[in-house]
Amino acid sequence: MPATVYALLAIALWATLATFGTALSHLPPFLLTGLALIVGSVPSWPLVLRDRRAWRVPPRTLALGVYGLFGFHFLLFIALRHAPPVEANLVNYLWPLLMVVLAPVLLPGVSLRPLHVVAALLGFAGAAIAILGAGSGSAALPGAPAAYWGFLPAAGSAFIWASYSLWTQRVTPFPTSAIGLFGLVSGALSLACHALLEPSVALSAKDWLLVALCGLGPLGAAFFVWDMALKRGDARQIGILSYLTPLASTALLLAVTGRALTAGIALAAALIISAAVMGTRAK
Repeated sequence: MPATVYALLAIALWATLATFGTALSHLPPFLLTGLALIVGSVPSWPLVLRDRRAWRVPPRTLALGVYGLFGFHFLLFIALRHAPPVEANLVNYLWPLLMVVLAPVLLPGVSLRPLHVVAALLGFAGAAIAILGAGSGSAALPGAPAAYWGFLPAAGSAFIWASYSLWTQRVTPFPTSAIGLFGLVSGALSLACHALLEPSVALSAKDWLLVALCGLGPLGAAFFVWDMALKRGDARQIGILSYLTPLASTALLLAVTGRALTAGIALAAALIISAAVMGTRAK
């Protein structure tokens, strides 16, 4: 299967994350992330039972996986608590742009062409319109202080996901099944953060069902197919395609909440699709 198909599968799964997050917004974020990441690792467990080499990776590779999955969510949640959430989310979506511009720095033999840069900037403009348009007129999260230093961890989370995605191509090749180990360890760390930083809560049967679906989808299968895409494709083109994530996420949220599609979302779609087409032509 082409790398583009795997990337689009990951993007489609990540597009559901905001909808799941909205439905489970009453749960502490580290509890939700920890449970979902552990659930997301479950599909790879049978592979380990059959062959222990499925999770056999060097300590450096495991550290990289935890850096990506845990570090990204840890900094993003700090940002959402200490900066206006819509704007913090926009800063976080610098990661596709960083994937494109950091590719020649972190990957040997990779260079940028002007078309890559133009496409990445077009994609970021489209993501900005989609995110800011969705956030206009909505109140900030209750109790969220407007401390703009929170943009620093948002930028940090963007750098972590971009660099993790690129560095997975620099370490000793590892099986995609090892993503389950990354998720399991990262989930355990998230639950430790929950125990230290958040109040304990009781989950309903509906909560458990939604957490399971979130874990099997955007916080589970998405990471596996993302790894398959990166192993098979061009990181610069995949980074540009990733701008479809905030667009699809916003459109799905509008559909679920019954809000009308706006002209801003249509413009964002045009910019992001144009960026994707340009990126695929920048051979």
